[in-house]
Amino acid sequence: DNHLCDARCRHWQTSGSCNMTLIMTTTALLRRTGWTIASRVRGRGGARYSLSDAPSNAGSPRPFRILGLQQVALGSLEKEPMKRVWEDILGVPKVGDYKSEKENVDESILELADGVEIDLMTPLDPNKSPKVHIPPLNHIGIWVDDLPVAVQWMTEQGVRFAPGGMRKGAAGHDVAFIHPKGNDTAPIGGAGVLIELVQAPPDLIVKNTKE
Repeated sequence: DNHLCDARCRHWQTSGSCNMTLIMTTTALLRRTGWTIASRVRGRGGARYSLSDAPSNAGSPRPFRILGLQQVALGSLEKEPMKRVWEDILGVPKVGDYKSEKENVDESILELADGVEIDLMTPLDPNKSPKVHIPPLNHIGIWVDDLPVAVQWMTEQGVRFAPGGMRKGAAGHDVAFIHPKGNDTAPIGGAGVLIELVQAPPDLIVKNTKE
């Protein structure tokens, strides 16, 4: 379910129960001192984490760049109210349509003057998942210059990705989604927001390299 992700973060134990915020804070502090939470092990008292040497990429520069906002995706049970606001009142032109039975979506693609998409989504079947109308501000998309490298690096840092992996998005670009919530094995999520990473086209990469 790439548009509506709901997961419960489990507690972990060392000498007592700690919440996920503590996990992330502890991880950040440990990395600053050359250590990391490297593996999850089980023993008496339930799941806990063990420490090991920092990963080989600790302290290395981030191997990708975020180049800008690609889209804002909005969802509703009815297309007409969204069309009335975005097309009729605000005057944002429609540039395309996208429909997918697998993703349970009927989508109108609008485009702002700077190229940012406004995607108006309704479910083909409101009783099926993914429920693209929940939440109404469904997700945001951001351009990345090297999607496979970004996904691999973020995964190594503990980022949780939504099911489905990398695939073609509505606009034809490769995409991957950061899950709104982390879990015990990948504690970093989108802080409640579904984030779409979108592979930037070559001309956008070149433009941002020059700048």
